Amino acid sequence: MQPKNPIIGLCQQAAFMISAAKVDQCPDDEGYEVAFAGRSNAGKSSALNTLTHASLARTSKTPGRTQLLNFFRLDDERRLVDLPGYGYAKVPIPLKLHWQRHLEAYLGSRRSLSGLMLMMDIRHPLTEFDLLMLDWSAASQMPMHILLTKADKLAYGAAKNALLKVQQDLRKGWGEGISIQLFSAPKRQGIEEAQAVLARWLQLEERMPEGLEE
Repeated sequence: MQPKNPIIGLCQQAAFMISAAKVDQCPDDEGYEVAFAGRSNAGKSSALNTLTHASLARTSKTPGRTQLLNFFRLDDERRLVDLPGYGYAKVPIPLKLHWQRHLEAYLGSRRSLSGLMLMMDIRHPLTEFDLLMLDWSAASQMPMHILLTKADKLAYGAAKNALLKVQQDLRKGWGEGISIQLFSAPKRQGIEEAQAVLARWLQLEERMPEGLEE
């Protein structure tokens, strides 16, 4: 039986393609790509694995393990990209500079990039590195959707208050163009909402069944 929602079917067939240390090692710049970014230990790999119902991205208790651009194939035209975690203090400075240089090159040059999923730990949102990504998204007019991860670490009321606070900060600093939601990988909270955003960015919206459009 086929899943009713096409993005679910695509995510379930996600498969590793290639790891790239530099932009010129990336797959052909065609079709549609959604990138996942986040400060180290913000739950980026867990979110990616939960959304795809697979163990695509390595999760580790040691932050900063993702050192490459990791591409995952959904179909011939669509990919997900796990970007290097950023901001982990114990990573050597030369390696941090290497990540930053090639991450900026990827973000600035990739024509197939359709949107950016930014993971923020709900307990530590809007870090210096998050602000840099928000500024880049606004300057480049790149769609961004924020997952406030680890929402299960807070009581429901506290999580909703944190969401409202970040929403207010986003409106003040970056206008209305950035969307945000609560997300918990262990509790599987927010999966459908995040997948609906992926479907739109990956040009699947016209295939979405009634009732799932935003």
